[in-house]
Amino acid sequence: MSTIEVPGLLSFTIAILVFFAGANLNRLIPALTRWSIPEAVTGGLLAALVTLAAYEFFDIEISFALAARDVLLLYFFTGVGLNARVSDLLAGGKPFLILLALTLAFLVIQNLLSMGMSEVLDLPQGMAILLGSTSLIGGHGTTIAWAPIVSSRFGLTNALEIGIASATLGLVIASLIGGPIAQYLITRNGLSGPKDEELTIGVSRDAVAGHEDDVSYIGLLRTLLVTNIAIIVGYALHELILEAGINLPLFVVCLLVAIVMTNSIPILAPRLPWPTHTRGLALISDLSLNVFLAMSLMSMQLWGLSGLGLSLAIVLAVQTLAAIVYIIFVVFPAMGRNYNAAVISAGFCGISLGATPTAIANMTAVTKIHGAATIAFIILPLVSAFFIDLANAAVLGFLVR
Repeated sequence: MSTIEVPGLLSFTIAILVFFAGANLNRLIPALTRWSIPEAVTGGLLAALVTLAAYEFFDIEISFALAARDVLLLYFFTGVGLNARVSDLLAGGKPFLILLALTLAFLVIQNLLSMGMSEVLDLPQGMAILLGSTSLIGGHGTTIAWAPIVSSRFGLTNALEIGIASATLGLVIASLIGGPIAQYLITRNGLSGPKDEELTIGVSRDAVAGHEDDVSYIGLLRTLLVTNIAIIVGYALHELILEAGINLPLFVVCLLVAIVMTNSIPILAPRLPWPTHTRGLALISDLSLNVFLAMSLMSMQLWGLSGLGLSLAIVLAVQTLAAIVYIIFVVFPAMGRNYNAAVISAGFCGISLGATPTAIANMTAVTKIHGAATIAFIILPLVSAFFIDLANAAVLGFLVR
């Protein structure tokens, strides 16, 4: 077995090519666009299959340098924060609490399902923890953090491999079902988004098709400057938070810093140009999200899923079915049965089975076709990237005691 380690700049460039491959494939297969499958997901999965073929048939293991991906995540969530005005946050108060309660309830349901299925399938002790909220709601980061603890507590030697496999498959499933679920809800209920409201993330497909371009290099540089300042402040604040003993993801800190900046600086300096809801910020956010997602999916080492057996597939099939049923019959009605609720339903796939960026990508793909959903983009990242991590840690601590 030979290994090819792709360096950072080349990995970034390949991710762009992967995105365009996905965009072309979506254009060739209209159903992919109709069901709001993000271009980066299509291309990323295709690239992952190519690296799998190289591994299986040519004994070549390809790995990508992903430092640029982590920076793109900061740019993306900082952009979300810069678009978050106080009026939007206040409007999100009640929906935020409802979505938080729904997510916490599903966290419990997910772990109960994994424990029940582990009993039915007679799986090794401790495996249930890895097939529940650890890998699905928690994702790869939570899995990597908790797998050694589960391994030590239950003597499960391949705990990390099981957890990573579950998180990887969950990410793929969440990327594929979010758009179709939203499209089903929108079509079934005759919903539509606002026609005159700017998108929170990205640029609409109509604007792209029309080749509209009103972005100057001055405006784009100004937006990059503001974004960079918010990220730098976020880095500094994150260090202080860590010293205080609080483990908060860096991108959440950058998101909160950007929210504070965008709701204070324009008031203190009203003549200062500010990038909120500008086309430049939309383009930067769109670029960051798509390349981030392309890098995440193309770097998946799918060969790590082999040998884990039918049990993993059965448990994840049950978890996926439970998520779909919960979204359609609980989340959508509870969030108001309106267009925002349909967009949040697409995002909830990312919360329940994938990761926060997957949730945002699903929602972005839907809004590019049907229109903006401002509240969805404000409340979902706060629920999935902050509060749910705290709740998940508490539940996992109880399960491994």
